[in-house]
Order: sequence, then structure tokens, then C-alpha cells
Amino acid sequence: MDDVLRSLLVIGGTIALTLVVGWGIDRALRAADRRHPDTRLWGLMRRCRVPLQILLASSAVSVAYEAFDLHVGRGDVLDSLLATVAIASAAWLTIRMAGAVAENYLVRYEARTQDQARVRQFRTQLQMLRRVVTTVLAIVAAAVTILLLFPSLRALGASMLASAGVIGIIAGVAAQSMLGNLFSGLQVAFGDSVKIGDSVVVDGEWGVVEEISLAFLTIRIWDDRRLTMPVSYFNSKPYENWSRGGTELTGTVFLYVDHATPVPELRKHLQEFLLGRKEWDGRLWGLVVTDTTPSAIQLRAAMSTKNPDDAWILRCAVREELVAWLRDHHPYALPRVATSPAAVTPDHRLPHQQQHARRHDVDGQRHHERENGRVH
Repeated sequence: MDDVLRSLLVIGGTIALTLVVGWGIDRALRAADRRHPDTRLWGLMRRCRVPLQILLASSAVSVAYEAFDLHVGRGDVLDSLLATVAIASAAWLTIRMAGAVAENYLVRYEARTQDQARVRQFRTQLQMLRRVVTTVLAIVAAAVTILLLFPSLRALGASMLASAGVIGIIAGVAAQSMLGNLFSGLQVAFGDSVKIGDSVVVDGEWGVVEEISLAFLTIRIWDDRRLTMPVSYFNSKPYENWSRGGTELTGTVFLYVDHATPVPELRKHLQEFLLGRKEWDGRLWGLVVTDTTPSAIQLRAAMSTKNPDDAWILRCAVREELVAWLRDHHPYALPRVATSPAAVTPDHRLPHQQQHARRHDVDGQRHHERENGRVH
């Protein structure tokens, strides 16, 4: 009973001491963050408090267990458990510290440059590196834990290494798709083809790249849906990247109107309308006839914008304005379906009186035909 009580007191005191040490480190980091407002590193380092306390607690309990010669149940099980917790918390602490340093460097880079494309590229590469480092550390921590705590598995590990060639071939064939996505993710991250924050059009859906992982890429569509696609898609199939080479975009609006539409007046009204819109960046605009059909003509209005969001808003506004202006000022210019008989073509070679007489004769003939039809 005394041994159990002494063990509980030692272990409890050790854990309490590590909690106090962790609290003191957190207070010191908070004070350093207030003294150095030019950097966010100290504030970001506060995220390491929990894994640091777990690492200190497991290490301190392991040392106290040996120093005070404690005997709590099966000592080998407790040693293995403490060692496992220590290795896992050390890997966790390393990941948190690397993430804090990377995020602080990204914030400083954003403050130094005005090129948002470079910032998005750097953010994508950092995120991909963090995922790779996290995966590697997790695998290394698991391997070290198995080799140190389970000596009986070392022989198994040696035999597995001896047959690594066959296993590698089998694993390569079985995980071909996964490995392809992995290398595609690294190629996307460092190849500058698509970055987090880019506006893309994939399979007819327009959206913004929200996340890039080792295997999948998530796109936030304009209606807040998420489109998740394998990263290998962006290395094997065509897609539109509206942010590549700059965020400027030229929006287009197509209208089908009657052949009698006053195109010069409509073009002038478009210019006046664009001058009052904040979405138009003033670089270029235009209104041209791009096609004709037997019943209508096709007009294309083009206007430049600073980004895809402004392009979408301006396209909708221009389409609505042009249709409303034609409806209010030139209603005959709107396309319509002809259902009445075609008009009689006048003979320009006859005098005006003869043309009038000819139309009168034609009308009389039609009236006579209708009367005969009624009699019969």
C-alpha cells in the first residue's frame, strides 16, 4: 500500500510540475509576443504548449520511475507506454514548431510583396511541404517505436528488408493510382500550374481552388459547393485557369437582336454605362456584330475587369442594361418570330400613283377570292 501511495505521489507531483513548467513557458511566449509585435513567431509558438507538456510529462514520469525505483504493476508495460507517448509527442511538437515557423515566414513574405500570384504559389508549396513532413514524421515515429519497444519484431524487419524487391514491386502495382496522385500533387505544388486561390473552370464548373493535398484538390464553386478531384486530373486533362498570368479578365456578353437594331447607338450607350461601373477597370471595351442569321444578328459586348468576380458581376449588369435599353427605346430591335404574311414588294420602277393602284388591285383581288370562298 505504501509503495502504491508513494508511486502515485511521485507520478502526480511530476505531472503537476510539468504542467506548471508548460504554463510558465506559455506565459513567457505571450510576453515575448507583446514585446515583438513585428513578428508572429512567438504567438504561433504557443500552439506547441500541449505537445510540449505531454512530452515533458512522459519523460519526467519515466525518469522518476527509474530514479525512485517505483513498482507499479508490470513495469515493462508502463515503460513501453511512456516511451510511445514520448515519441508521439516529440513528433507532434516538431510538426507544430515547423508549422509555426512556416506560417510566420509566409506572413512576412505577404507583407513584403504585392504579387498575389507569388503569394498563392508560396502558400501552396508550404502547405504541400507541411503535409509531406507530417507524413514522413508519422512514419518515422511509428517505425522507431516498433523497433525500440518491440525487439522481437527486429528479425521480422530484417526478413522484410531482404524481400524488399518483391514487396516493392507488388506495392507499386497495387498503389499505382495513389503514387501517381502523390507525385502529381508534388508536381502541381512546385510546377506553378495551379495554386490555392486560383479561379479555375473544370468540367464546366467555375470556382476557386481552396485546398491542395497529396492526393486530391478541392474547388469551392460559386454557389459554395465543393468539387473534389484527384490531383492527377490537372496533369492529364485541360482546364481553364483564369488567375494564371494575372487576375485581369475580359468578360463577354452575347445578344441576339433584330437586323434593324441601331448598333452605333447601342455601342454609345454601352460606353456610357461602363463609365459608371466600378467593376470596369477602363482597359478596353467594345461592341461588334459577330454573326448573322435569317432572323437576327449576334452582338458581342466585351469589357475588361480586374478579377473574375468583377467580370461575372459586370457581365450580368451589362446584359440586363442592354436588353432594358432596347426594350424602352427601340422595342422593334428585340428579336421576334414572324407569323404574319410577307409584305408585297413595291416595284420601284412604277410611279407612285401606279404603285398605289397596283396595291389597290391586289387588295381587291384578295377580297374577291375571300368572297368566292364563302359562296362555295
